[in-house]
Amino acid sequence: MPTLDIDRLRPGIFISLAEVGWLNHPFLLNQFRITNDKQIQALREMGLKCVAWDPSQSTVAPLPEAAQSEAEPDFGALALAGMLDEKRQRIARVQAQRERLARREREFEQAAVSAAEVLQAMGARPAESHAKAQAMVGRMVEGLLGAESVAIHLVNLKGKDHGLAFHALNVMVLSLLLGQAMKLPAEDLKNLGLGALFHDAGKGEIPPRILRAASRTPPEEEFYRAHVGYGIKAVAGMKQMSTSARNIIACHHERWDGSGFPNRLAGEKIPRLARIVAIANRYDNLCNPFDLKQAKTPAEALGQMFRDEAKHYDPELLQRFVKTMGVFPPGSFVGLDNGAVGLVVESDPTDLLHPVIMLYDPDVPRSEAILLDLRDTGLKIEAALSPAKLPVAVVEYLAPRGRIDYYIEGAA
Repeated sequence: MPTLDIDRLRPGIFISLAEVGWLNHPFLLNQFRITNDKQIQALREMGLKCVAWDPSQSTVAPLPEAAQSEAEPDFGALALAGMLDEKRQRIARVQAQRERLARREREFEQAAVSAAEVLQAMGARPAESHAKAQAMVGRMVEGLLGAESVAIHLVNLKGKDHGLAFHALNVMVLSLLLGQAMKLPAEDLKNLGLGALFHDAGKGEIPPRILRAASRTPPEEEFYRAHVGYGIKAVAGMKQMSTSARNIIACHHERWDGSGFPNRLAGEKIPRLARIVAIANRYDNLCNPFDLKQAKTPAEALGQMFRDEAKHYDPELLQRFVKTMGVFPPGSFVGLDNGAVGLVVESDPTDLLHPVIMLYDPDVPRSEAILLDLRDTGLKIEAALSPAKLPVAVVEYLAPRGRIDYYIEGAA
């Protein structure tokens, strides 16, 4: 970037302080568009004579070289001290957020391990598997009960992939989010979580080649659809499982318009809890297909379901799901109005336009990536971005796993 004398700065000039270092200046970002004279005065108090600037991202031209600012009282030292104090407080808040997100990731990892164990044990030890599943679901439901709103967290694990357990856990979390949004009673939420966890219990009987196929021959499709029946058989030993939970396994591929399988049920003939899981299941399959090159962004997945596939789902539930996940669901790449790029890592249904963003900044190690709660800033999201159109370095910095997994506040 070219450099510009401090005396030529004005609001609207886009500058970079990357060479100064994030910890050595009082500003929220290394790169930003100047918005007021207080920021310029703070730059002077830092002792800087010039800064790097980007003409293409600036909305105004620099002041002429001969321009002189009018004499006025020098309040710069006080302004800089105040900004540095704000920066220290912001760093403390970011550290607390980072620790909280790391804790959620550990909890999700533990839940994924438990889910894998439950699914592996259901044939040989069905009673034990059912009891462990009930305990897991119970903990999540207890965390949801009484909560006015639930923060949804993106999880970026780097550990061992637990295969179908990740999908089962995602579908359970998403189903419970929707169930809570619909104000289901506690017993229904527990049955919902249990059925969602076991909804694909029969897929262990289907060859991976058929499960992973982008397209199937009619015989292969028939074999694939048999996973529903295999799922009912797999949980047959769980004598205490409720009919509501079993019906989720049996009916999660039925469609509102009657075009689903295995029984071509339609409308309200499909059990309500199964209708919820059908939505969560489709959303996760779109975001996390076997071939990640085919993955949809969260916003794309919601758009496809609402725009192109709405006839397949209970319209009330689908609208509520879209509202719950928000305009920019966790996992969305977004561009901010200051030119920065980030990833939504947490959102609150009560304030969907101001999620927590992880910012891309190549000058900051990813382990120390800047987290911005947009409620604490004047920044706004301009648009959702497609990772396919972003530089590889940006995508790998923000989402190294390529998967989108979720956890919810208070579900430990």
